[in-house]
Amino acid sequence: MEVSIIEKAISGDDESFLIMMKTYKNDIYKTALAFLKNKEDALEVLQEVTARAYQKRHQLREPRYAKTWLVRITIHYCQDLIKHKKRIHTREEITLAQEQRDETGRIVLEDAISSLPPKEQELVYLKYFHGLTFRELSKIMRVKENTLKTRLYTALSKLKQELGEEDPYEQARSRTK
Repeated sequence: MEVSIIEKAISGDDESFLIMMKTYKNDIYKTALAFLKNKEDALEVLQEVTARAYQKRHQLREPRYAKTWLVRITIHYCQDLIKHKKRIHTREEITLAQEQRDETGRIVLEDAISSLPPKEQELVYLKYFHGLTFRELSKIMRVKENTLKTRLYTALSKLKQELGEEDPYEQARSRTK
């Protein structure tokens, strides 16, 4: 490519800039394709590199290195794109795994709660899923607060047993024997 065309492109001649980009578009595309392994992404990179080169054309100091300059812009952009995609995939994978664990845990917990007698189920749901205090529970269920605390403790012990967790009260009792 003629150095004079690149010099005109650097100085702001749009027509010369387009000629320069047409000359090197295959080099940019091939570089992007080598990094991203995807034709559509490589085409997008070609567009983005063209826009960036246009904005920064005054930074090209040596016209004979125009191709190298464009390829370097391409490589930097591709590397940024790859980093960004990895972060997105990692976040998505972590979120999906967390949602699956949460869903599995929720199902297991609901199954365990459904194994409790109806009054204990109601108490657990109202206390932990609706956040009611013992005073509020006492008014709703017409039972003394201390009785509710005992029932809740009993229900939680059953849940721990159902979920395969050792009851701390039983654990402490077994140590004293």
